[in-house]
Amino acid sequence: MTTRRLQYKWIALSNTTLGMLMATINASIVIIALPDIFRGIHLNPLVPANTSYLLWMLLGFMVVMAVLVVSLGRIGDMFGRVRMYNLGFAVFSVGSILLSVTWLHGSAGALWMIGIRVVQGVGAAFLMANSSAILTDAFPSDQRGLALGINMVAAIAGSFIGLVLGGILAPLNWRLVFLVSVPFGVFGTLWAYLKLEDRGIRSPAKIDWIGNITFGAGLILVLVGITYGILPYGHHTMGWTSPKVVAELATGVALLIAFVLLERRVSSPMFHLELFRVRAFSAGAVAALLAALARGGLMFMLILWLQGIWLPEHGYSFAQTPLYAGIYMLPLSVGFLVAGPFAGRLADHFGARPFTTGGMIAAAGSFLLLVALPISFPYWAFGLVIFLNGMAMGLFAAPNQTGVMNSLPSDQRGAGAGMAATFQNSAMVLSIGIFFGLVIVGLSTSLPGVLYHGLSSHGVSHVDALRISKLPPVGSLFASFLGYNPIGTLLGPSLHHMPHATAAYLTGHRFFPTLVSHPFANGIHEAFFFAAGCCVVAAIASWLRGGKYYHVEAPAQVTTEAVPGMAPIAPLEPEDEPVPAQV
Repeated sequence: MTTRRLQYKWIALSNTTLGMLMATINASIVIIALPDIFRGIHLNPLVPANTSYLLWMLLGFMVVMAVLVVSLGRIGDMFGRVRMYNLGFAVFSVGSILLSVTWLHGSAGALWMIGIRVVQGVGAAFLMANSSAILTDAFPSDQRGLALGINMVAAIAGSFIGLVLGGILAPLNWRLVFLVSVPFGVFGTLWAYLKLEDRGIRSPAKIDWIGNITFGAGLILVLVGITYGILPYGHHTMGWTSPKVVAELATGVALLIAFVLLERRVSSPMFHLELFRVRAFSAGAVAALLAALARGGLMFMLILWLQGIWLPEHGYSFAQTPLYAGIYMLPLSVGFLVAGPFAGRLADHFGARPFTTGGMIAAAGSFLLLVALPISFPYWAFGLVIFLNGMAMGLFAAPNQTGVMNSLPSDQRGAGAGMAATFQNSAMVLSIGIFFGLVIVGLSTSLPGVLYHGLSSHGVSHVDALRISKLPPVGSLFASFLGYNPIGTLLGPSLHHMPHATAAYLTGHRFFPTLVSHPFANGIHEAFFFAAGCCVVAAIASWLRGGKYYHVEAPAQVTTEAVPGMAPIAPLEPEDEPVPAQV
């Protein structure tokens, strides 16, 4: 391997790692910062009319990434992955600048920010769709595990770094939450433009507009339906019976089925469905989807657990809980940082199967340990369990991505990486909907009675206690999630008519956590059982992927006329590609 190629692979790794880190930090940085952001634009997100703004600020970025990564990966295959990656860095940087200079307030400000977050999501999709393919082009096949492992560590660690960073920056000035990305985005854009090289094989073709439209529209409708399904509808605690939600889900599924049928007929499809016949690719993609289903809602559930119950019980005010929830969740990120590169490097030598299967079995065990923890846990036990969960997910992620990328033809790496990322990102959004739904179902069975008796026995009038007990539990969840005092939010002006001591007790550190602990445990345990089941099925899929496998390009056919006295010229073998093995 030449010195130039040796140097270039590290340039590619460092630049794509910066891109993935920046994209995933910004996916989660608003979670903890939302209260300060909404205060900055003078909008109360807990007013029912504003709930949609809250949801789209949380999930819009992720929905856009999930929808676009396949299309943008395919476009990278056609027109150059580095060119599309550079464009993503530039778009992301412009979006960050526009968010940091937001001048509008109220609903107009929220719509502006949601729109520009979509622009940011487009830039992040360009980065995510092409980074794995750029690394696969730059590294020889026996070193891709290390490279993709570091890249995956940056991607998932960024989601946890964003929590803490948002909690630190937002109280200083909410605009810093978006401004912090600008210097890194500008530097990354220039660095990528000057140093990255397109070393992949391009596959010129016409853009499959029909495939792009049916896939994009179908996935958007499904994800939007899931998003609105967790909101109340009429007298129901959730919206799964809403005609709008049902129509969105049904139409979305129909369009995705149409996409599959159409892609089998077009000459230059957006995604070659025959790749799913490759066992290493299909098993890896399915395992990634199931792992994301288990992991996607976990962060939100742990935040609710910490902010709504554990931190207030340990003396933190509700206003302080967003920042400290991010800090207390750091063992999850540390576990992933420890295991990711290590597992990726070992996967280069031993294949993906032992690490992906073992990682998912360990992850299932960690979810069952979370069920076994008491709601008022000792922190050392909680920290140890989420550290184990992070290590298990790190053990899985890098080898799985390595196995997927090694199974792809060189001219399909962008689209293949995009499809795997779509499985993962879509499952993250779906997971959030499922986890919230299971918790809301658990709360709905016992929280109304608990709220009524708890409030009425502490001086709240029968009318107010009955009114609050009949409110959908999602309001209490969002209040806790955003760092608002849930009882203070529910009682509102009624607090002013109560004795000071009574009002202080009801809005203090212990009343709401003690009241909600048992109903919350019912719901969160169901969510953790669901996640454990997903991990078990992902372990089975990982085992069925087979042994160590690399896609090998067909050798170029060289035809030569025989020349007297000269031996025939042998076809050239592809560089750095080992013989495929499937155990």
